[in-house]
Amino acid sequence: MAVPARTCGASRPGPARTARPRPGCGPWPGPSARRLGSGPPRLLVLLLPPLLLLPLLAAPGASAYSFPQQHTMQHWARRLEQEIEGVMRIFGGVQQLREIYKDNRNLFEVQENEPQKLVEKVAGDIENLLDRKVQALKRLADAAENFQKAHRWQDNIKEEDIIYYDAKADAELDDPESEDVERGSKASTLRLDFIEDPNFKNKVNYSYTAVQIPTDIYKGSTVILNELNWTEALENVFIENRRRDPTLLWQVFGSATGVTRYYPATPWRAPKKIDLYDVRRRPWYIQGASSPKDMVIIVDVSGSVSGLTLKLMKTSVCEMLDTLSDDDYVNVASFNEKAQPVSCFTHLVQANVRNKKVFKEAVQGMVAKGTTGYKAGFEYAFDQLQNSNITRANCNKMIMMFTDGGEDRVQDVFEKYNWPNRTVRVFTFSVGQHNYDVTPLQWMACANKGYYFEIPSIGAIRINTQEYLDVLGRPMVLAGKEAKQVQWTNVYEDALGLGLVVTGTLPVFNLTQDGPGEKKNQLILGVMGIDVALNDIKRLTPNYTLGANGYVFAIDLNGYVLLHPNLKPQTTNFREPVTLDFLDAELEDENKEEIRRSMIDGNKGHKQIRTLVKSLDERYVDEVIRNYTWVPIRSTNYSLGLVLPPYSTFYLQANLSDQILQVKLPISKLKDFEFLLPSSFESEGHVFIAPREYCKDLNASDNNTEFLKNFIELMEKVTPDSKQCNNFLLHNLILDTGITQQLVERVWRDQDLNTYSLLSVFAATDGGITRVFPNKAAEDWTENPEPFNASFYRRSLDNHGYIFKPPQQDALLRQLELENDTVGILVSTAVELSLGGRTLRPAVVGVKLDLEAWAEKFKVLASNRTHQDQPHKCGPSSHCEMDCEVNNEDLLCVLIDDGGFLVLSNQNHQWDQVGRFFSEVDANLMLALYNNSFYTRKESYDYQAACAPQPPGNLGAAPRGVFVPTIADFLNLAWWTSAAAWSLFQQLLYGLIYHSWFQADPTEAEGSPEARESSCVMKQTQYYFGSVNASYNAIIDCGNCSRLFHAQRLTNTNLLFVVAEKPLCSQCEAGRLLQKETHSDGPEQCELVQRPRYRRGPHICFDYNATEDTSDCGRGASFPPSLGVLVSLQLLLLLGLPPRPQPQVHSHASRRP
Repeated sequence: MAVPARTCGASRPGPARTARPRPGCGPWPGPSARRLGSGPPRLLVLLLPPLLLLPLLAAPGASAYSFPQQHTMQHWARRLEQEIEGVMRIFGGVQQLREIYKDNRNLFEVQENEPQKLVEKVAGDIENLLDRKVQALKRLADAAENFQKAHRWQDNIKEEDIIYYDAKADAELDDPESEDVERGSKASTLRLDFIEDPNFKNKVNYSYTAVQIPTDIYKGSTVILNELNWTEALENVFIENRRRDPTLLWQVFGSATGVTRYYPATPWRAPKKIDLYDVRRRPWYIQGASSPKDMVIIVDVSGSVSGLTLKLMKTSVCEMLDTLSDDDYVNVASFNEKAQPVSCFTHLVQANVRNKKVFKEAVQGMVAKGTTGYKAGFEYAFDQLQNSNITRANCNKMIMMFTDGGEDRVQDVFEKYNWPNRTVRVFTFSVGQHNYDVTPLQWMACANKGYYFEIPSIGAIRINTQEYLDVLGRPMVLAGKEAKQVQWTNVYEDALGLGLVVTGTLPVFNLTQDGPGEKKNQLILGVMGIDVALNDIKRLTPNYTLGANGYVFAIDLNGYVLLHPNLKPQTTNFREPVTLDFLDAELEDENKEEIRRSMIDGNKGHKQIRTLVKSLDERYVDEVIRNYTWVPIRSTNYSLGLVLPPYSTFYLQANLSDQILQVKLPISKLKDFEFLLPSSFESEGHVFIAPREYCKDLNASDNNTEFLKNFIELMEKVTPDSKQCNNFLLHNLILDTGITQQLVERVWRDQDLNTYSLLSVFAATDGGITRVFPNKAAEDWTENPEPFNASFYRRSLDNHGYIFKPPQQDALLRQLELENDTVGILVSTAVELSLGGRTLRPAVVGVKLDLEAWAEKFKVLASNRTHQDQPHKCGPSSHCEMDCEVNNEDLLCVLIDDGGFLVLSNQNHQWDQVGRFFSEVDANLMLALYNNSFYTRKESYDYQAACAPQPPGNLGAAPRGVFVPTIADFLNLAWWTSAAAWSLFQQLLYGLIYHSWFQADPTEAEGSPEARESSCVMKQTQYYFGSVNASYNAIIDCGNCSRLFHAQRLTNTNLLFVVAEKPLCSQCEAGRLLQKETHSDGPEQCELVQRPRYRRGPHICFDYNATEDTSDCGRGASFPPSLGVLVSLQLLLLLGLPPRPQPQVHSHASRRP
């Protein structure tokens, strides 16, 4: 028959279609429902009532196929629903499993989770755990103060007088370029033997302490040797603490001189590059050494600041920012004649990792020009500190000024803003080599309770940007016992490989008296710390009684999580704490903001909320009900929360006492244990057991077959009441082994799976059993053997009905190879029990569909067939509706799940795209579904992702950030005698020692094993079903490419049935939806700081003491360079014969009592 000519658009071969005008060829009424994107081509989506749409679908005079009418497609949907329901009723075995549980009612008891009691018990257990560490801390701090007070300072102490274990000695001996190897260390370094200890994940020696000294500190200085001398006595206290509490992990004393003494001894983790570790920059030390800070950093960018000096200033500011923690607030400004913030932050902001990153990037853009105007800089800083309309630390207030020098003392500014109370400390930093008079800078610091520092070169930056903490520690020392309060830190990565830890800290004070007048010493000696591994805290929480979707979490005063199942940093940098906010660990909403605030305030509470949760594989979002219960953990800054779904209020506890004839029999003799043996798999189906810690002696393995073998071997030896085993886990496993075996016996064994095109049937339980039938299907089983970590299991519990899960595909990976592999689609549903009025969901059952066979079946069910073997065809003169089988060249029929992923299609070429986000298959149609509210989009950020490192931006011959003199400089005699030449020489000298300070990436410099990857932010997008539940006919109006489509939710499933005309052309591809995770800078920080999240600082603040002596406020230590030396050294450098660098000696001012 002749195909009617189209009025527009290209024709194509294939079955005849209706002669109606293509939508878009002529006038079409109505505006679009929603638009996405702009510019041609424009995509319009129009919803029409069915009665108005039908005349358009079958135009008068049509003599061929027309688009199916709405009632036809609803009929297809009902057939699909009935087929799914029938298969799951026969093979799923939900009703039969309920009966099996009831038949075995004598083998288990139903226990209740009482949230308030549970959370209070766990909080009490954590409090007791931490309290034992607090007592050990106090013993250490008291002992340290007494040892130092009794110690007699020795001016003539020698290296050979000190015997200690140098933790870096082994690494330095292996490094022929090491400073100590070159000069030959005179210290008597111990050689120790070590034993592997799984608690420390390291080799340790319990008889000695280890000492770590930063690379840029000379080990043979008098200050360091005296420090090593008196801290040696701590060794016995460390050992005694461990005797009292064998669960203690690292016990550490971080000295204000930079020396770290820790117990037990273990070799230092040698980095790949230079070791920049300094205990005074560790998060726990910073938090313990001073009270919270409000800091304004002002940087002189006048024209007198030379290229190299400006580089030093930029690096100094970045190093200063690293001394701040999340309890601190900061802003950075540059000034010349005027002052302005270097970043978009116009007020003090929290010194968290992301804000500090913004500052560090902005600082690099500073340019020197204009004249110096101290007044503008200080007025800006004081105005910042006086702004009371923002969140801030409200404790120590300080201004840090970096400059190359000047003559103005700006006394009038200090008189106006800071005198007579001097509530703001002023620290001044003279940067670079110059001949300016530094007296004004010294005066500013001394007149405002601060300190004056000099940074002549690179090597002085780290030392002099952290020693201000000594000044801030004075009020703490003078407060005495009142300031001796243990603080618990944020989560951070242990430098010695223990993993994620929190640390209890306690400051250690200098109790010596200065002079005959018995003037009290103001120096903080250091900070004592004891680590607690997060895993040790997790062990105090309920493991498996809360169900797959219940969990315990804890947060601190900043709202950062201490415990949470989503706290999983992919890469860690031990220089920074792990700061994941509770609202970023979960999907944020108003209810969670309220819960978070209440927890930070230390309140108790309970609230049931409806909220969104991500699936374990992060592909789906479900709307669920959760019960939140929370209490404070006393004597800490933490608060503990418990989250339970309503269906996890009750749980099963096996009671196998009737099966245990005598406790001396091994567990392998118990009834039902035989069904765990591989010999039973052929008849009873393959069993995967969850890799849980059933017994202490059970060897773990990532291979489930091997783990099962280890488990069976151990069960041959232990008895049911063995003290080394967790009876709850063990007995529930045996119970569920028998329960699932009875399901095989009653339902699966007698059914022919091939009749219904099933690859397998399965059941998974709370007890840790996953049984797959038949046995051969286990070869293709890829789900997690731990049901609690399997996405299908957790989603089935949270959703009613049948949950389809197509195989996961990535657009960048190869497509499914249907020719070689049998691809299956998982369909699962939860088994809900009602026992004595108590409802629970102890198991999930399901089937695995054969993709190809069900794709064919899908075509038949969505067709006009009246019989299985006879497709309905239209005659030449009859009028028919298109269907998904006969007209698959013109009609697209698909099933899409609630995440927007393709499950089934009537297009054979799309079978290998099953599991992909549908926008990658048909962007035009997916956008229409989204615009019609069939789907809702949820965007969030993953702050724990790991990304490949960015390639270096500077590949030139000179290291990044290094001042390179020009030929004109070399020919100018004045340059040879200038500070620039001297500073360049020092830079080269330090560069030889530190291997390009500016260029080294912090992560690589620290020798992190994750140097190949870095922490980054990823933007995640998930889609979930919107509010539309009805059946819709709609049109995608796109000119010549217009398409009709119909969409309808399938009852009791997570599927959307869509029927659409196939696209005639590809002119409407502009609005592609993206679901793939993408790299991101995260939400705009400049906007976020305008609405900061609620937090509270520490409850204590020590920023003032009337007896503080501020006379020690810094002094100049510069020395003029010698012209002869400079010329000689420069000639050597030009000739390529640099002199052998000598070790730098850094001493700590005012350490002698």
